[in-house]
Amino acid sequence: MTAKVQYADVEVGTELPAQVFPVTRATLVQYAGASGDFNPIHWNEKFAKEVGLPDVIAHGMFTMAEAIRVVTDWVGDPGAVVEYGVRFTKPVVVPNDDQGATIEVSGKVAALLDDNTVRVDLLARSGGQKVLGMSRAVVRLA
Repeated sequence: MTAKVQYADVEVGTELPAQVFPVTRATLVQYAGASGDFNPIHWNEKFAKEVGLPDVIAHGMFTMAEAIRVVTDWVGDPGAVVEYGVRFTKPVVVPNDDQGATIEVSGKVAALLDDNTVRVDLLARSGGQKVLGMSRAVVRLA
């Protein structure tokens, strides 16, 4: 696949379509199975609270993966992401109810770089708090 977004068509400040990703306890169990990360803070409420967390929390890598979807959906090619990094600032707390939690993600082009690449800065929030800091991706455009 190639990126569907043209380098010539973007400028600093171009906003990517924002998305909201639901997260339930079932989502966390599915992710644990796929990733092999069965740390009890991601599924056992009693254990999570015993270690000082407010409740079960989403896996950091799951949160990171949901956030980059805003970029991959925008560009149309996951392979166009050449660099991606975040700092985890707050956990995504996932209550044991029908609604669970949400991760709200927005992004914008922060810099035009060499070789048809751009830097996209992402903002990920859950429960009214920023959950990822320094969330940045470098993406190669067509």
